[in-house]
Amino acid sequence: MDLFSLEGEVAFVTGAGSGIGQRLAIGLAEAGAEVACFDLGSSQGLDLTVDKIEALGRRALKYIGDVTQAEALQSAVAGLEQQLGPLTIALNCAGIANAAPAETMTLEQWQRMLDINLTGVFLACQAEANVMLPRKRGSIINIASMSGSIVNRGILQAHYNSSKAAVMHLTKSLAMEWSNRGIRVNSISPGYTLTPMNLRPEVAEQRKVFERDTPMGRMATVDEMVGPAIFLASQAASFCTGLDLIVDGGFVCW
Repeated sequence: MDLFSLEGEVAFVTGAGSGIGQRLAIGLAEAGAEVACFDLGSSQGLDLTVDKIEALGRRALKYIGDVTQAEALQSAVAGLEQQLGPLTIALNCAGIANAAPAETMTLEQWQRMLDINLTGVFLACQAEANVMLPRKRGSIINIASMSGSIVNRGILQAHYNSSKAAVMHLTKSLAMEWSNRGIRVNSISPGYTLTPMNLRPEVAEQRKVFERDTPMGRMATVDEMVGPAIFLASQAASFCTGLDLIVDGGFVCW
């Protein structure tokens, strides 16, 4: 359906070198968009993302940078506009996860989580909006987590949960600031998903718990995040802003 087509759109995806970010960058291209991909220089999958997008017959660009550095994001956005055209879609997927007891967590560990997962999203939104606002057109999608709505049983991640809850509220705040200026801002909150982090042999037993605790009896695949992202990016969601779309197999219902 044309309603879900991204033909002629130009997208920017942070965290495009692995996991959900990589799959969403490719998914946007599958729906018709040209895609600029942004990730750390240490990301080994960024070249693969670009190759897969180009194999679909879409233009792709690679940008190396850190989402905690405003200048890197601004430079990437300026570059993609010169080479691909006006930015119309942004997916902010870059983030980290780890665990530690709250009572012994170091300030450094807490601050790094917030710097990447929250401040990085804010800086990305800011860079993207600065080119979208003058044209009064754009869709920004931030990747949050169901952990922003619930506390995962048995996982000590007060810093992660707090960062994702903040991303959800940042999304709503920006949506309201820009609602009458042509930019829609929404978030996606994945549940337990089969990313490389969760496919490591050492977490095999934990995966069984994730599957048991999810009403649908399994974890999501990264492919299952593509449809929600295309929906929010497309004209099919033209009246949706400030929405957090939970994609969790029913987990938060229990």
